[in-house]
Amino acid sequence: MTVHRVAVLALDGVLPLDLAIPAQVFHARPQTHYEMSLCALGPTVATSAGFELAAEGGIEELRAADTLIVPGYDPIGETPEAAVELLAEARDRGRRVVSICTGAFALAAAGVLDGLHATTHWEYIDEFEREYPSVQVDRDVLYVDEGDVLTSAGVCCGIDLCLHIVRRDLGAAVANRIARGLVAAPHREGGQAQYVPAPLADAGDASLSATREWALQRLDESLSIRLLARHAEMSQRTFLRRFAEETGTTPLQWLLNARLGKARELLETTDYSVDRVARDCGLGTPANLRLHFRRTLGTTPTAYRRAFTS
Repeated sequence: MTVHRVAVLALDGVLPLDLAIPAQVFHARPQTHYEMSLCALGPTVATSAGFELAAEGGIEELRAADTLIVPGYDPIGETPEAAVELLAEARDRGRRVVSICTGAFALAAAGVLDGLHATTHWEYIDEFEREYPSVQVDRDVLYVDEGDVLTSAGVCCGIDLCLHIVRRDLGAAVANRIARGLVAAPHREGGQAQYVPAPLADAGDASLSATREWALQRLDESLSIRLLARHAEMSQRTFLRRFAEETGTTPLQWLLNARLGKARELLETTDYSVDRVARDCGLGTPANLRLHFRRTLGTTPTAYRRAFTS
């Protein structure tokens, strides 16, 4: 498998969590072809949390990258000219250019987003829209895919975007394995507007990650709101509210997405019949599987398998 070089460009004031997301998703694994390097314009880079990082790569690695990712940084809008030139050059050479959170400001400063749809953290989206009127801003999305230019909304939406990139590059099976390792949903519905009025839910002892993981191991079973709430040791009303706060969607929609992800993985990696795939992923019947494939992916299970196994 041809190596795909991913360079993460950490600018001064980089947000540590934004930086950690692509580092965690794209580090070398046996089933992937990624080679990831942390890069900066100098030997060290200051983070927004008050500590410094030593960068293993510099301008040479950035120029050699197949995918260049810019995590969020603070203060926004202070993009070094050297970074602007590198990003513009990467785009001109047909490289894939990606931003996480406020990293979109760097892409926009380089002209990479001109005429394209893009997003960024909701807290800065008004400023982004004012400063870069040539960008078509999508406010209520987790990420935007414009082919070789991709942007994510605030912070944790970088996980959604990076998993999406893996899914595009290597298929659902690999993306699902990485998501399980992160204990993250392979695909989330909803947008970032849900987080605007109130702070993000405190995970604490009430976090539903364990219940979601429990459900992912039982997708072929009948999973009701009552069963999920019982596992979480909550009332159904509290469970529904907490689930929406943590995932931005409903339990039933989340289950549907997880089952479709499982179906895609089975179609890619096994020769199971469509009947068995529908049964094993929890969608029950081939007709139901085809219905949701058509609605969500715009194709059929058979066509999807043919595309990924040809």
